[in-house]
Amino acid sequence: MSRRGTAEKKTPKFDPIYRNPLVHMLVNRILKHGKKSLAYQIVYRAVKEIQQKTKRNPLFVLREAMNQVTPNIAVKTRRSKGGSTREVPIEIGKTKGRVLAIRWLLEASRKRKRSGPNTNMASRFSSEFIDATKGRGGAIRKKEEAHKKAEAKRASAHFPSSRNRRYIDPIRGSINLDRKGIHRKRIRMDQYLSRNKQKGKER
Repeated sequence: MSRRGTAEKKTPKFDPIYRNPLVHMLVNRILKHGKKSLAYQIVYRAVKEIQQKTKRNPLFVLREAMNQVTPNIAVKTRRSKGGSTREVPIEIGKTKGRVLAIRWLLEASRKRKRSGPNTNMASRFSSEFIDATKGRGGAIRKKEEAHKKAEAKRASAHFPSSRNRRYIDPIRGSINLDRKGIHRKRIRMDQYLSRNKQKGKER
C-alpha cells in the first residue's frame, strides 16, 4: 500500500529565549561536536553585542543581514548524456537561499582577523552581521561572486541536454529541433486541422 501523502509538514522550531526560528537555525549551523550549550552561548552573546553596538532590536538586525546575503540564483553542475559536465545558473528558493546565507555568514565570521575586540567567535559573528546590514563583509562578497558566476554562465542555460528539443508555437505549431539545430520541421496548425477533417470524411 502506498504511503504517499502521509508525511506531515515540519513545524518551525524556536529557541528557548527569543522564540525565533532564525536564532534556532543559527544555533544548529554553528553547532560543533554536539556541544549545543556552547552554540547557544555564542549566538546569545552575539545577539547581545549586536544590540549594544547598533542600539536596535537585534532580531531585526539578524533578519536584515539575512535578506542582504540571501542569493536569488546559484550555479549547478549538470551532466549531459555524453558524459560531459557544465555549470548552469538556476533560481533557488527561499529556504535554500537562507541556508547558503547562514553558511556564508559563518564562514566569513570564522575567517575574520582576531584582533582588538574580535577575539572570540561571538564578537566576530556580531561584527559580520552588522557589516552585512551595511552591504559589506565576506558574506556579501561571497554572494556577489555567486551572482557574477551565474551571470557568466547564463548563455548555457537555454540549451537543454536532450537530443530532440520540442518548441510549441501558437501560430506555426510544433517545431522539432535536432542536436545541431539546423534541420527544422514545421507543421502549421491549419494543415493539421485540414488533415483531421479529411480523415473524418473518409471514416
